Amino acid sequence: MEGGLNWIDLWNQMGAIAKGVAFILFFMSFWSVGVAVERIYTFIQAQKQSKLYAPQVAKHLKEGRLKEAIAVSQSKNYKYSHLAKVILAGLQEYQFQQEAGSNLSREDLVDTVRRAIQRAGALTASDLKKGVPSLATIGSTAPFVGLLGTVVGVITAFQGIAATGSGGLGSVSAGIAEALVETALGLVVAIPAVWFYNYLTSRIEYFNVEMDNSSSELIDYFIRKTA
Repeated sequence: MEGGLNWIDLWNQMGAIAKGVAFILFFMSFWSVGVAVERIYTFIQAQKQSKLYAPQVAKHLKEGRLKEAIAVSQSKNYKYSHLAKVILAGLQEYQFQQEAGSNLSREDLVDTVRRAIQRAGALTASDLKKGVPSLATIGSTAPFVGLLGTVVGVITAFQGIAATGSGGLGSVSAGIAEALVETALGLVVAIPAVWFYNYLTSRIEYFNVEMDNSSSELIDYFIRKTA
């Protein structure tokens, strides 16, 4: 690009600090995209497998086939299903209490199963959030990292003025370009990270509602079964 700076020239003229800031922003960008892609894939699989899992386990429970319901919940075909993880915890706890010959009252038995489901739900919810908080961190800090690069670029511009002894555009253009590029990089990294975070958070809330509803239905099933 004649008559001006191209990207290679601009990169070569950047100082060590400015290049370090740019590397940090590139890393933050790759990290946020990687987390988003992995979580979106996981959530798609979780929703797809849960839709297939729910009617199958409901059919087994309706017909009183507890072992078959547990086998379905443990199937590798539903390893991404958030519903399968929660329901499996309740089924296994109920089976354990039955096979152990527990003399718990109906209320205590149901309460024991409920606590097992709650623990599994908390673990599953935590697993669904894996990596998502880092998107919030990147979205909130990337502009400030870019601002740091901007400050460094401005300092470079003033150093150019001091070196040439004049305030002409030629003496400060490299520093100003460096500052503007760092600002743009910070925004380019932050905006998608915030979008990804908001989208994934809404999906997690939806999954939590699904798990709560399924847990409540399973508890109602055990209440009826032990009545």
